Amino acid sequence: MAEKTLLQQIREKELLLNIKIEDTRREAEEIILNARKEAKEMIENSEKEGKMAAQEYYEREKERITKEIGQLKNQGDLQVISVKEKGERNIKPATEKIVKTVSME
Repeated sequence: MAEKTLLQQIREKELLLNIKIEDTRREAEEIILNARKEAKEMIENSEKEGKMAAQEYYEREKERITKEIGQLKNQGDLQVISVKEKGERNIKPATEKIVKTVSME
């Protein structure tokens, strides 16, 4: 078996290193592609979750405001009834006072 010259040994080592470098480069590219894919999926999921959360918040607030409007309307209706009742109670005394005032003249 013939021994390889120093130059042949160096070339062999260079060839092996080039193969390792190429393998490493391919692995790195694959890792980068996978990372980009995962990042894209994460962004898409975050956007979906954000839209869902925003829609849920919107619905809750809309429902709360609708209830508040209903309560305010009921309060307004009660105030109208109260004022109407108060006015109706005061009609007779006011009429009597007007009649007395007009009759005195």
